[in-house]
Amino acid sequence: MINAIVLAAGESKRMGMPKPLLRFGDTTFLEQVVSVLQGSEVGGITVVLGARAQMIQAATDLSGTDIVINKDFQNGQLSSLVAALRTVSPQTEAILLCLVDNPLISREIVNRIVGVFSETGKPIVVPVFEGRRGHPTLFARAMFGELLNAPAEKGARHVVQSNEDQVLEVDVSDPAILARIDTPEDYLSHFGTAPQIMT
Repeated sequence: MINAIVLAAGESKRMGMPKPLLRFGDTTFLEQVVSVLQGSEVGGITVVLGARAQMIQAATDLSGTDIVINKDFQNGQLSSLVAALRTVSPQTEAILLCLVDNPLISREIVNRIVGVFSETGKPIVVPVFEGRRGHPTLFARAMFGELLNAPAEKGARHVVQSNEDQVLEVDVSDPAILARIDTPEDYLSHFGTAPQIMT
């Protein structure tokens, strides 16, 4: 089984409001990512919450997902990944690491990454658009130990950089894999309006 992990625990300091609740059409960033994953070939979805966890749970529909609360969210993104990894089932062959600030990913991209892993068994699968690596990234169980012990300041990126010979790059035609909506300016650039949240 491949388990998607959605990292949504950060404080959203640069955005100034919780990114999981940002408006994406008639839904939220977090619900959009979850919806894409639920329509894909992943076998399970774990959502990691931290900052404003109760507020986010109250305002979003996360049915069909496993929710992990990372009490150490202030320690950075890797702490959320570690919290999720400690809960995945023994049947999990790989994780698909997804970021709540990239709600533009598509089911087609997810299925392409999952399919390539199923065909090749490569321990790390990364989508690439015009030579630039993006998200989501897949890590096989063989990489879990390194992810759990990665330096906090480098996170999963350290595991990729330390295992370049194990990385399979998958060329995709969708620049959405590069989108990181971290600031009000990023939101305005993608959606043509100032950011707002749904509550």
